Amino acid sequence: MAERRPAALPVRQQTSLLARARRAMAGAYAPYSGFLVGAALRDGTGRVWTGANVENASYGLTVCAERVALLTAVAAGVRAFTAIAVSGSVDPCPPCGACRQVLYEFSPDLTVILSGAAGPEVHPLRSLLPLGFGPGQLTALSQALTES
Repeated sequence: MAERRPAALPVRQQTSLLARARRAMAGAYAPYSGFLVGAALRDGTGRVWTGANVENASYGLTVCAERVALLTAVAAGVRAFTAIAVSGSVDPCPPCGACRQVLYEFSPDLTVILSGAAGPEVHPLRSLLPLGFGPGQLTALSQALTES
């Protein structure tokens, strides 16, 4: 499948989204690692949803900033997203594999914006999660089972 490029987001909007992600870091709960992460997720209408990482003593139950933002929006009924900006205690701070997969579920053509030394770094989610697994694979499986 040919890679589709996400729609270009003007640099001013990239910078604004990164600023929202940095502000969201203030809400992080990271008493164990001290690593703060903030995310700002733009939906299809232009509304921005923010999130911060929330650690847990059992580490595996920690929730990343990207998923906090996404799940808040999904719980409010939003299903389409255009861009996410992520900023952390150390930048660039790309989404972890689990966050990439969850973001892919809703918006495989999402633009991922990271804070870089020379300005915003922009990456298509598909390049960060090559051969991502999504709803299309389950549809194909269901069709194959129906045909057999």
